Amino acid sequence: MGVTGIAIRSLGPVAATEIAGIDLAQPLDEPTFAKIEAAFDRSGVIVVRDQKITPAQQIAFAQRFGEIELNYHSDKYGLSEQREIYRISNITKDGKPIGSRRAGESWHSDMIYSARPPRATMLYAIEVPELHGLTLGDTAFANAAAAFDALPQSMKRHIEGMRGIFDFTGRKRSEAPDTATAKRYPPVQHPIVRTHPRTGRKCLYINRDDCTGIAGLQREEADALVVALSDHVIKPEFLYQHRWREGDIVMWDNCTMQHKAIIDYDLPQRRLMHRLTIAGTAPL
Repeated sequence: MGVTGIAIRSLGPVAATEIAGIDLAQPLDEPTFAKIEAAFDRSGVIVVRDQKITPAQQIAFAQRFGEIELNYHSDKYGLSEQREIYRISNITKDGKPIGSRRAGESWHSDMIYSARPPRATMLYAIEVPELHGLTLGDTAFANAAAAFDALPQSMKRHIEGMRGIFDFTGRKRSEAPDTATAKRYPPVQHPIVRTHPRTGRKCLYINRDDCTGIAGLQREEADALVVALSDHVIKPEFLYQHRWREGDIVMWDNCTMQHKAIIDYDLPQRRLMHRLTIAGTAPL
C-alpha cells in the first residue's frame, strides 16, 4: 500500500496519533512506513482503527519496527501458532483463563525491570467490553517526556545521573510469577532520566511499583523521590486515555510513555487483546 491516501492526525496535545487510510492486511511500502514510524517517534502512541488482520499479519507489521521478543506470559497464554503473541483476556475456557486477566493495572513502562526493555508494545483489539452501549476497559497513557520537560530546573539538576533500582518481584502482581521467571529478571539499574534512543528526548523513567530504590540514596530519601516523580508523570496535563473499538491496533513507545489498564469490567463483558513486544536497547 502506497503513501497516497494515508492520513495522520493528532488525538491530543501530549500523546497519540491516529493513522488512517492503511490496511495492515496488505504490505506497506517504505515511504508509507517511514511516515508511520516518524509519527510514532514524535507522539509515542499510534492508533490504527478498523483493522481485520491475522496473527501473522500483526507480526509482519510489528517486525517493521524491530525484532519481536517473547514475553514470559507467552509460556502460558501465547498463541500456539505464533507464540510471539499472547492473549490479554478475562475469558475462560473449561474453567481456565485463556489470557492474562488483570495485566497492567498500575502505571508502568513495560518490562522496565529487564536489562533491555522493549522498544514498543502493540495491542490488537479483538473483543472490547461494553455495558449497555458504554465502552469499558480503556487504556490510559502518560507522556514521560512531557513530564520531564515540565520539571523545574532545580529538580532536573538534582536527578541528573541518578540510577533507579528496578526489581521484577517488586511489582504488586495479581498473577505471581514462578521462580524460574523471577530468576530470569534479577534487579537492574537504569537511569531515571532516560534519553530516547531515536529522538534524543529526555524522559522520566521511573514508577512506584518497579523502582524499589535509587543507587546511592538512603531508603527514605529514595522513596520520597520515587513517589514524587512517579506522581508527577501521571498528572492530568500529560495524559491521553484511549477508548477501544474492535479492530483497533494501538502501539506505544516504552521510553516516551507509561500506561495503565482500566479494569472496570468483568464477565459477561468480554475483553480479548493480542499483545506483542518489539525488542529495545539498554536504557541510557
